[in-house]
Order: sequence, then structure tokens, then C-alpha cells
Amino acid sequence: MKITPLDIGNHRFPKKFRGYDPREVEIFLEMISQEMEELIQENRFLTEELKRKSADLAEIKEKESILKEAIITAQRLSDDMKAKMVKEAQAIVAHAELEADSIIKRARDQLIDIQSDIQEYREQRVRAREQVRSVLKTHLALLDAAELHDGREFEDSGSNLRVIQGR
Repeated sequence: MKITPLDIGNHRFPKKFRGYDPREVEIFLEMISQEMEELIQENRFLTEELKRKSADLAEIKEKESILKEAIITAQRLSDDMKAKMVKEAQAIVAHAELEADSIIKRARDQLIDIQSDIQEYREQRVRAREQVRSVLKTHLALLDAAELHDGREFEDSGSNLRVIQGR
């Protein structure tokens, strides 16, 4: 049975011829003593528990503080790494653009050289045709002249023919 302060205050001891019944007073005091002992032990236990919980709470708060600092540091590092990666990516893109421009310039220069070579080859082909025509005309003229001059030999000196010896 739990005794409350109200029970103690309201408790009335029966009166006997010589006052209160000593046995009942002793029993009541024993109950109060036991109850008080239990309360003191519970108070000590709760006080120790509170100290442990306070220590745990302080440790948790310290760990929380360390964790917050770690998170902030990790966020800064993450932001720094992102910024660095963005700069590296921009540098790579810029380098790639320069390289692409260089490749395009070389390709254009090669195209111009190839077009120039093609034009030169066309001109050479025209000159070669003209030379072959000229040689053919010369040989045709020699053949025609040979038929006209019955047996004379001719020397070719460009486009001028002359008689070397007669027959």
C-alpha cells in the first residue's frame, strides 16, 4: 500500500487510556519508514539515471556538433569539387573547340591545296593535249609532205620542216 502525504496528514490514531496505541503508531511509522526508504532509493536511482541521461545527451550533442561540422565541411568540399569540375569541363570544352578549329583550318588549307593541285593538273592536261596535238600535227604534216616529195627525208625542228637530203 502506497502512503501519500495526505494519508499521513489525515491519519488519526485511536485513543486509549494512556494516549495513542503504541503498537499502531509503530506500525504506521514502520510503513512510513519503508515508504520513505523506497522513495529515497528511487530518488537516488532517478538521480543517477538523470546523470547518465545528461551525460548521454551531452555526448550526443557533442557528436551532433561534430556531425554538423563534418556535413558542412563535406558540403564545402562538394561545392569546391563541383566548381573545380565545372572549370575543368569548361577548359576541356575550350581546348576541344580550339582543336576543332585547328582541324577545320587544316582541312580548309588541304582543300585549297587540293583544289589548286586539281587546277594545276587541268592546266597540265590542257598543255599536254596541245603538245600531243602539235606533235600529231607535225607528224601528220611530215606524213603529208613525205607523200608529196617522193622519198625525200625530213628533219623535224619544232614546227619547221626542212629537207635533209634528196633522193
